[in-house]
Amino acid sequence: MADSVLIVEDDCDIAELIKVNLEDMALQAYHCEDGESALEKALNENFAIIILDVMLPGLSGLDVCRKIREQKPEQAILMLTSRSSEADRVVGLELGADDYMTKPFSIRELQARVRTQLRRVHLLNDARVKEPSEQNRICFGRLMIDDISRTVSWNDRFLELTSTEFDLLFYFAAHPNQVFSRSQLLDKVWGYQHNGYEHTVNSHINRLRSKLETDAANPLIVQTVWGVGYKFDPKECE
Repeated sequence: MADSVLIVEDDCDIAELIKVNLEDMALQAYHCEDGESALEKALNENFAIIILDVMLPGLSGLDVCRKIREQKPEQAILMLTSRSSEADRVVGLELGADDYMTKPFSIRELQARVRTQLRRVHLLNDARVKEPSEQNRICFGRLMIDDISRTVSWNDRFLELTSTEFDLLFYFAAHPNQVFSRSQLLDKVWGYQHNGYEHTVNSHINRLRSKLETDAANPLIVQTVWGVGYKFDPKECE
């Protein structure tokens, strides 16, 4: 059965362009023009990915993203924003969008971003039918990350991470004390490099810290290396 994608876009020409090109990828594409109908559809049906425009009539894309994330923390969400709305891009990522693209965008790039999210969705679905094993776990003190069940335990409680947050933490933990630039993380975790998308990394790290760190304003586990990037310090998990 083909993966399904929900396109939430009030510009019917843009929506049709996206729909046609996703169907070329053997995906089933569905379209909503407003936030209220999109939210109802997203919460009551299952979609591999939701492509969500920020500017919508009625309920905004940011509100839709927040409400979906509250009830479906693992839902893959790709947001579309206008090139001038920097604040919307940052807020969208802070609310839990996995990725964003600015308009106008390249169809080939959109298809590449969709493939990246689909890989995560398939990994998550595969993990649900596999048994966890010691070989697939990374443990540092109070932190346990299981790559098969895609779960994270901190201080004996499970953290509710989005799929992208999990991938980011797993990559850090698999390379303890290594410093990564934002562009390196975009390449290794998101699967692409593109100037101007560093906010994607910043926002996901902020969200990850808010769930993992005792004091997110003064992080000890996922540390900032000024002028370079970020690193994971396993000693702080003891």
